Amino acid sequence: MTLVQLGPLKFDPQAGPPCHDCSAKCCKYFALQIDKPTTPKEHDNIRWYLLHDHIAVWVQDGDWYLEVRTPCKHLLPDNRCGIYHTRPAICREYGWPDKDNPDDPCEYFTGNDGYDLLFETAEAFAAWSKVELARREERLAKRRKGKGSKRAIA
Repeated sequence: MTLVQLGPLKFDPQAGPPCHDCSAKCCKYFALQIDKPTTPKEHDNIRWYLLHDHIAVWVQDGDWYLEVRTPCKHLLPDNRCGIYHTRPAICREYGWPDKDNPDDPCEYFTGNDGYDLLFETAEAFAAWSKVELARREERLAKRRKGKGSKRAIA
């Protein structure tokens, strides 16, 4: 009989991290926060990012990210870290919750892939962008029209 974990994984600080079960998702990409696109040029830049292989752009909690899907060159075939004892601080801070960060474990524990928006292709972004830029143009047209109706009083 095999037991199956239902819901988020429960972790036991006494037992230590379950590295043997980890899929090393966090070691197979990195994400950099980017500005929310507001101008046509910024929209076009994001479309350009997405024209490259292994790139995604996503929004979570209102923040925009450029995700580069490439594994760490020290990730071993069994998903363990080949430089575990000398790994960078960002790796040490990520993942297993500790006393300084008990409520912010990695995706392994939370399964948190909840995006506000996720773009994996330039075409998907272009479709979204077309609507957003049309809304922007409507707002700008209203502002221009509003400015034209005000007259200076001498």
